[in-house]
Amino acid sequence: MTKIDIGISEGDRTEVAEGLKKLLADSYTLYLQTHNFHWNVTGPQFRELHLMFEEHYTELAVAVDEIAERIRTLGIYAPGTYKAFSELSSIAEVDGVPAASEMVGLLTHGHEQVVKTCRQALKLAEQADDESSAALISDRMRVHEKTAWMLRATLPN
Repeated sequence: MTKIDIGISEGDRTEVAEGLKKLLADSYTLYLQTHNFHWNVTGPQFRELHLMFEEHYTELAVAVDEIAERIRTLGIYAPGTYKAFSELSSIAEVDGVPAASEMVGLLTHGHEQVVKTCRQALKLAEQADDESSAALISDRMRVHEKTAWMLRATLPN
C-alpha cells in the first residue's frame, strides 16, 4: 500500500483512530443492546418502544459503518469482533431481559456514554487538525444527545 499523505502525521492518525475505535465499540455495543431490546420489549408501551428501538438500531447500523470506514481512511484497521468491542467499549452488557422502563433507562445511559466517548475522541481529532474525523464525531455526538433526550422524555418524571 502506498504511503498516506493527507496532511496528518502517522502518529496523529493513529491517535485519532484509537479514539474512533472506542467510539466504534461503544456504538456497536449500543446497536446490539438496542436490537436486543427491540426484539424483547413487552408491556403497555410495546408498539411505541418497539418502533423507536428499530429506528435507533437502524441509525446505529449506518453509523458503525461510517466510523469503521473513517478508521480505515486513516490507514488503521478497524476492530470487528465481539472480543475487540468488549475490550474497547465503555458500555456494559445487560444480562437477561429488563422491564421496558429499565430498557429505556439503560439505552439513555448508553447514548449518554457514547456522547462522553465522542467528546474524548473529538479532542484527539481537533489536536490532530483532522477536520473530517472531527465532523464525523461531532455529528455522532449530536445524534446521541438528541436520542438520549428523546428516551428520557418517555420516562416518568
